Amino acid sequence: MYSNSPSWSLAGACMFLVATGLVAAEPQRELRVCGDPNNLPFSNDRLEGFENKIADLIAKDMNAAVRYTWISHRGSFVRKTLTAGKCDLILSFPGGSDLVLATKPYYSSTYVFVYAKNRKLGLHSFDDPVLREINIGIHAFGEEGASPAAIALGNRGIVGRIVGFTILESAENPPGKIIDAVSSGQIDVAIVWGPFAGYFARRQPIELEVVPVSPGDQTAAVPFVYEIAMGVRPGDTAFRNELEGVLDRRGAEIRHILGDYGVPLVEVPGLALRK
Repeated sequence: MYSNSPSWSLAGACMFLVATGLVAAEPQRELRVCGDPNNLPFSNDRLEGFENKIADLIAKDMNAAVRYTWISHRGSFVRKTLTAGKCDLILSFPGGSDLVLATKPYYSSTYVFVYAKNRKLGLHSFDDPVLREINIGIHAFGEEGASPAAIALGNRGIVGRIVGFTILESAENPPGKIIDAVSSGQIDVAIVWGPFAGYFARRQPIELEVVPVSPGDQTAAVPFVYEIAMGVRPGDTAFRNELEGVLDRRGAEIRHILGDYGVPLVEVPGLALRK
């Protein structure tokens, strides 16, 4: 249908010029994300992780399109991604590092005990006597250093019945193998980072308890609760500030995504997006 209204004529002319290539379409902004292709529940190259969902939310707020650079988080991840200029944003980064310019934290989680509900172990603390009588699974970090769980157990002389599980293998979902082992009875309890536990425990054929490590176990030397921020290149202050604006506007939606993935959230006074 023909219309001679000025608005239709202008819009139609612009569409015609773009379609015929006489005028280039305005390029869409890209949100260049540094992602791990095999690290659920955080991310994978099928876009099934909560970081993938949060990236989509940020991109929507910025009117941008997400583009990933896929590199394993193991090893020199920051050097291979942000420092190399291959991408601009790491979705999850613990605070206190000079490697990135961090946003304010957008969630806080904790290490947890995971065990079969029907075992009724009642675990809450590294000082519970039952830990000296059962098989304990922990993630072995290799060259990245000992996990907080390994340090806490070693400090108490609980070493004889520890079973290490790698998160470095190329098999699908390596962090979930330790939770599979709890479900199958290979180990009695796993002590792992909360997001791993909350996500994979829901996918087991038996009901598992996911219990936060007691706050009394945390010390400055061996922390179990970590605040998680987003990281950009040092000096990229404008982008960091823009991201913090998104976090303020989209806080409730981000918390909803984290809840959908079973992430155990710890309330920290003053933490962004606490409500």
